[in-house]
Amino acid sequence: MSDAAAPLIALAGADLHQEEHIVLSGVDLEARAGEFIYLIGRTGSGKSSLLKTLYGELPLTVGTGSVCGVDLPSLKRNRVHLLRRKLGIVFQDFELLTDRTAAENLQFVLKVTDWKEAGDRERRIAEVLEAVGLENKGYKRPHELSGGERQRLAIARALLNAPELILADEPTGNLDPQTAEGILQLLHNLAAEGRCVLMATHNHDILRRRPGRILQCDQGKLKELSAPPVLV
Repeated sequence: MSDAAAPLIALAGADLHQEEHIVLSGVDLEARAGEFIYLIGRTGSGKSSLLKTLYGELPLTVGTGSVCGVDLPSLKRNRVHLLRRKLGIVFQDFELLTDRTAAENLQFVLKVTDWKEAGDRERRIAEVLEAVGLENKGYKRPHELSGGERQRLAIARALLNAPELILADEPTGNLDPQTAEGILQLLHNLAAEGRCVLMATHNHDILRRRPGRILQCDQGKLKELSAPPVLV
């Protein structure tokens, strides 16, 4: 468990690479519990590279960095799963197991993260399904759920191990506006409960409707904006 007083994300002088190409250079970033942070930028500007570095998909070889108390430069490939147990990761395309029910999707994650007792798993599944408004949908398979319900299930999966930090990559990108609003409200509620949420998005309108910190990837740099960018 990371020190509650320490930032959940701490990068300093970090260069982020995709193979041999530097995508973002000199990244300095701190993020703490209770913050909701938007990550914006054009396609290819480095948003996904930043998220992948934070959850250990891309190695950090230049600069210093830690996520939930895990030191990124010294993180070995065979230890990445230990970092991810501390995180909640939500993808745009859900990445659900299509041949299993909603509850079985969650069972699978708990089993691979060493929840030994069946009773404990059942209680935790009930808790997270209720938290995302799916308490009566655990028996359904993903294809029987709406797009918004599938995304809620993906968020429930991210919550299973009570993460301090949630990384969301375009979680509303494939949803209609009304459904997207519900998902956004859910994520903001999680930040209000004390988690840190870092959400990549192309939708600048929500930055005005639901304020948060704004980080922009632009021309190889990560910078913080004081207000949403003006669209031209």
